[in-house]
Amino acid sequence: MSSPSAAILLLLALVASVHAFTAPNTAKRSKNAATTSLFMSETATARTTLTDETTWRLRLLLNDVTSSKGAKLDGKLFVIEGSFIEEEGYEPPQGTFVANERRSSSGEDLSESDTTILKVKSSRWKLSEDPDDPKDGLWIWGLFKEPLYPFMLLQIETEKLTLPSGIDEEADSIPPLKLFAQINHARKEDVGVELQAANLNVRILEQIQLPGASVDLYEEEPVGQISFQPLL
Repeated sequence: MSSPSAAILLLLALVASVHAFTAPNTAKRSKNAATTSLFMSETATARTTLTDETTWRLRLLLNDVTSSKGAKLDGKLFVIEGSFIEEEGYEPPQGTFVANERRSSSGEDLSESDTTILKVKSSRWKLSEDPDDPKDGLWIWGLFKEPLYPFMLLQIETEKLTLPSGIDEEADSIPPLKLFAQINHARKEDVGVELQAANLNVRILEQIQLPGASVDLYEEEPVGQISFQPLL
């Protein structure tokens, strides 16, 4: 019969063997859990903003736009990529849309040759309250934690764009456009800023002559749609 000491030594040896076999797997599981947790944390913080941290792709589908030669352009899609840059010190928040330069691998400015890219001459955006909903102004009196701005008012003025033409054809172009849109705007904790598709308009100036004076009236005319895609 073996002694109690020998039995204890045998039991300790078995425990040590089992621990040595399972310890690496435990460490591996712990490492995988930490990696998954880090990935989820980084994903959760990737939210869209109205700053230079988020690049937006604007798709402008133009309908019934007249070219310089009088041709009607229907269903022509153009793209602008850039960021909404907020100017500090304003309430409600507002600023400019700064378009990015798209260049080829050789450094060529693609906007000069790609006729689907509209070049921005100037721009302006401003968050807006709902004029038909009085509660949107009550944040000033401390009745809401943050101001409610359900709309973004966007104005984009484009440069002249030369359209593709045949070898023996005189080049046509789209004249500079001053485009306006009222966009549904929302901020969500999980995704950040959301901008919904909206109608795109141009303003037509009409002068009305009155006795001893003239009045400028602007009428908005629909010319297409605009949609927004954040590029994260």
